[in-house]
Amino acid sequence: METTSALRESRWTKLGSKIAVRNVQALAASDDQQTAETLERYIRPDIDRDAVLVEHSSEVPVIDLGKLLNRETGEEEAAVLKFACEEWGFFQLVKHGIPEEIIVNIKRDLQKFFELPLHAKNAYAQSPGEVQGYGQAFVMSDDQKLDCADLLGVFSQPPQARDMRYWPTEPQTFRSSLEDFSSELMKVAHSVVTSIAKTLNIDIETMGDKYLVQFLRMNYYPPCTSMPEKVLGFSPHSDASFLTLLLEVNPVQGLQIRRHGAWIPVKPRADALLVNVGDFPEFFQLRASGF
Repeated sequence: METTSALRESRWTKLGSKIAVRNVQALAASDDQQTAETLERYIRPDIDRDAVLVEHSSEVPVIDLGKLLNRETGEEEAAVLKFACEEWGFFQLVKHGIPEEIIVNIKRDLQKFFELPLHAKNAYAQSPGEVQGYGQAFVMSDDQKLDCADLLGVFSQPPQARDMRYWPTEPQTFRSSLEDFSSELMKVAHSVVTSIAKTLNIDIETMGDKYLVQFLRMNYYPPCTSMPEKVLGFSPHSDASFLTLLLEVNPVQGLQIRRHGAWIPVKPRADALLVNVGDFPEFFQLRASGF
């Protein structure tokens, strides 16, 4: 699951799929001829497996939010944060303060949603050109290569940005779980954004919280047993946002990040959120420098 704090809602509302495609979860479970032909759209012949460093001496930096916000330890932890932002663009955030019960609930309800029959999930299907809802994003042509994943996306903050047509009522506790998780993420995002701004000498007033929009993207990656080495769950990209907070629902290692010309696998931590510093911090640094 990803939550992205974007600076303008309009940037996201124009990124929805224009063309509907088959449900990947059902596709992976089928073995008919039509499925075999359809699967060709997911095969990536240009994947450079040799560029992945299976073993790497450096781990993604770990930031302790408790230490970062503590007067006695804040300066030392801020130095680690600065290194993580400038040299990695990623860090694992521990002691983030989200109650364990809220994380357990959102993981449970998310898994239950993706286990629903296809017709039940399609009740929340994306409309053409809409980024919210159930389906797959960024499908713009009939011949483009596709990601081997299904998603559910909703605007969650501010509340007036929500379209409740896309907020599932199955399982029954899902909306409540989303609300609780979203509220806690806003607290974490505020603390992290403020700390990054101070660390990178970005004027926090320039970014004011009143402009922040939170988008929750919940991804399901079905087992692709027939061709796991030839497909991608999520195409290589950079996030056009200030911050992405990623919660791993299970311990399966799949995420890779690009650093020094190689793709480095990220080992999930059960006690952490993975933070991706998006494209906007650099934008604000350039503005502060007068460019």
